Amino acid sequence: MPTHSIKSAFYNPRILAMLCTGFSSGLPLALTGSTLQAWFTETGVSIVTIGALSLIGIPYVWKFLWAPLLDRFAPFTKDRRRGWIFVTQLSLCFSLFLFSSFQPALHPGWMGCVALLIAFLSASQDTAIDAYRTDVLLPEERGVGAAYFIFAYRMAMLVSGALTLVVADHLGWRITYQIMAVVMLLLTLTTPFVPKTQDSQSRPETIYATVVEALRDLLQRDAIILLLLFAVFYKIGDAFAASLMTNFLLHGLGFSLSEVGMVYKTVSLVATILGALLGGALLIRINLFKALLYFGLAQAFSTLLFMVLAIVGKNYVCMVTTLFVENFCSGMGTAAFMAFLMSLCHQRYTATQYSCLSALTAIGRVFLGPLAGVMVLHFGWVSFYAWAFVFSFPGLIILGLLRHRVSFNATVAEV
Repeated sequence: MPTHSIKSAFYNPRILAMLCTGFSSGLPLALTGSTLQAWFTETGVSIVTIGALSLIGIPYVWKFLWAPLLDRFAPFTKDRRRGWIFVTQLSLCFSLFLFSSFQPALHPGWMGCVALLIAFLSASQDTAIDAYRTDVLLPEERGVGAAYFIFAYRMAMLVSGALTLVVADHLGWRITYQIMAVVMLLLTLTTPFVPKTQDSQSRPETIYATVVEALRDLLQRDAIILLLLFAVFYKIGDAFAASLMTNFLLHGLGFSLSEVGMVYKTVSLVATILGALLGGALLIRINLFKALLYFGLAQAFSTLLFMVLAIVGKNYVCMVTTLFVENFCSGMGTAAFMAFLMSLCHQRYTATQYSCLSALTAIGRVFLGPLAGVMVLHFGWVSFYAWAFVFSFPGLIILGLLRHRVSFNATVAEV
């Protein structure tokens, strides 16, 4: 590809918009998750109440139920995607300011309700941003766009998950959440200036038509059963291996909380970002099928390093190496997989179709946890990671079956 084309693929308004939207998408997640748990824990709230906070994440699982609304209506502007992003961002800003006015010891119920509202708005923002990313990026930009998005998303999670704890330690929780609300307000101000989507498709006249037409369009694709199975299985081995990671490092190997907190989180973050950026860059040079295949194989074989780590035992260098390689390969696979999901969506129903496809990808992450625990209990860690390696291949087999039945058109070059 010519040098000017490569520069355009990395530096153009559509690609750079992924930094703003990715950061905005990743910021609220920890504020109703790990950061909120830390606030409740420091205040002395009961462990039962803290455990119940996990239910706040329900909207992220069920967001596909109201995704058709984002396809059907366009608030304030004919650009549906930017309109919904702006509305959800502004609502998140006000909700975070409201949330900061409560205290866990005095208003746990109200805080739970507002946190649930924040999670609902965050999940809705994710749906709008997923649709915007899919609609605004050109096919050849999807890999790089996905990489930029992942980078910004992870950095936002670092800010709202780790940096907020430091700020709260010095300034208090109320001011910390108010600062996060201001950050969200600043992100809201950038939304009117990101590129418009080419929303040339007429919107369905009713919600019913939106749902029916979106599903009909998706289900009429060639090899749709294989496509849906691929969405479920491509990352399932990776998700299976990661499902008990903290337990493996703490109890399986005997690392300390500090070691796990500092090394696991930091190394995973850096490796995932670097892997996503490299994966996005390679997608400029190779077609999507080859990227999914090569990166999928890398994901699979990187899992074997956990078998080695389980055999070696508590070894600091081996742990760091394993975590870096596995997350690096996973980051490459995520960039290619995200580009593939975007290529499957029709612009008229992007919010509905992408949310349904992304819900399928969550199956492994959500439902393999209990099975993973049973397998470790009966077979041990070495066998567990051997099975995680095996579980990585059904998705690659399905990918092979799809090769001549689906257009892998997320890049401009075939090599």
